[in-house]
Amino acid sequence: MKRSEVNRILREGDEFIRSFGFRLPPFAFCSPNQLREKAESRIFSAKLGWDITDYGRGNFLEMGLFLFTVRNGELGDLRKGSGLLYAEKIMITRRDQISPMHRHNLKTEDIINRGGGAIVLELFAASADGSIDRESGIVVPVDGEIRKLPAGGPLKLEVGESVTLYPGVWHGFTAEGADCLIGEISTVNDDLTDNVFEQPIGRFSEIEEDEPPLYLLVSDY
Repeated sequence: MKRSEVNRILREGDEFIRSFGFRLPPFAFCSPNQLREKAESRIFSAKLGWDITDYGRGNFLEMGLFLFTVRNGELGDLRKGSGLLYAEKIMITRRDQISPMHRHNLKTEDIINRGGGAIVLELFAASADGSIDRESGIVVPVDGEIRKLPAGGPLKLEVGESVTLYPGVWHGFTAEGADCLIGEISTVNDDLTDNVFEQPIGRFSEIEEDEPPLYLLVSDY
């Protein structure tokens, strides 16, 4: 992705988030130099902040995701079962934009429709070897109520609805009808090692520096 495209997406994303009354923390708007002065803070070690990805495919509107990690815990705490065990993200999925099929080995997450269009998820159970089970149905909690679905779903979440996805559940999603603001509440998030994709794609984008960054991405840290 070009840095100019990333900068435009950041501006548009902030405006979209504000339209629903959500506000990002002050460090979100630090200049690159101001943020580098916080290099010893947990902002850097926990990978808090802006995250724009096209999964290395070069077409953000077709396959991509806007994320901002608001808070994140420590893997060491998760392993010992006490301490900062949780994470929160706010995300934007554009209408018909694909977030590709993937699963997590450790992370349990709630995906919440915070506003805009509907979230449509494609869901699969995992086979014994971790691959996608395209035959068996799947059971997931939707706002605490058990929902039984055939392999692939789909599961449609309207504004205010949420689904809990446990480790191993394969999922991909898009927005239907309009761009969608998505909340994610989860156990500790580790985007470097805990994303298993169906396709051979990258979690982070390579950035072509055609103009200075508006804000640093977590992949810049």
